[in-house]
Order: sequence, then C-alpha cells, then structure tokens
Amino acid sequence: MASAEEESAAARDLMWHCIGPVSDLSGRQCRLIYSSLGYHSDVCLFHVKGEFFALDARCSHSGGPLCDGDIEEADGVLKVFCPWHDYDFNIKTGGSSTGLQQRVHEVKVESGSVFVRHTDLLSLKPFPTEQPKKEQKQQPGLPDEA
Repeated sequence: MASAEEESAAARDLMWHCIGPVSDLSGRQCRLIYSSLGYHSDVCLFHVKGEFFALDARCSHSGGPLCDGDIEEADGVLKVFCPWHDYDFNIKTGGSSTGLQQRVHEVKVESGSVFVRHTDLLSLKPFPTEQPKKEQKQQPGLPDEA
C-alpha cells in the first residue's frame, strides 16, 4: 500500500492531456486512449448521457479490454461489464459489486475539447514502439567500431 507521501508525489505527476474535440469524441460510447507508458496504462474514455468518464482500459481482475465491454444502467448507476468474465465497474467511481476497484481518471471539457488527467502522454493513436536494432555480423579481420 502506498504511503501518503507517495500518493502525494504521484498526484503531482498527473497532467491534463487534450484528447480531442468534443464533437469528434461524443459520437461513440467508448474509445481506447493509448498511453505512452504502454498497454497497462491505456485508458477507456466513455461518453454516456452527455458526460465523459475515464477508467483504466484493462480490467483490474484479469486485464480484459473494458472498451469492448457492454455499458448498462442499473438503478441509476452506469456500469461497464468486462467482456472476459462479466465483472462490472461503475464508470463514475470505478467500484465493482465484486469488491474490485478500477482506477478512475479525471475528465474535463474546456473550450470545446476533452481533457484527461494522467501521468504520461495520451493519444487516440498507438505510440510507436522502438524496434530492436539488427545485430550486425563482424567481418573477420576488421576492427570493431566504437
């Protein structure tokens, strides 16, 4: 469990990232937002009933893709259901009837754009991955290059 000092330091590292115009993002209930930190830091951006919400994209149970889950309202609570094991998560609080907790990310709409608060860069497109350099064979009798 993180100490109060560690949680405070993590909160200072959070930054607002512009995801795109409301007009572009409001047409779908859920979008995958890629993180430059990698697969396990991606975010689901939900647009339901005129509001935006954001949760970690991978289910806290087994890593299922929440962006592929069904979104339903039950007793006034909006939930996303993981497509792998049907675990439910409140899209506002991240809480689940199973006792699990999904991380929630703050969302704001400002000047016609949607912003998500996250520790690193976010994008609607995947970040390029660094390809390993091909190992070059050294020819016999030639010195190694420094």
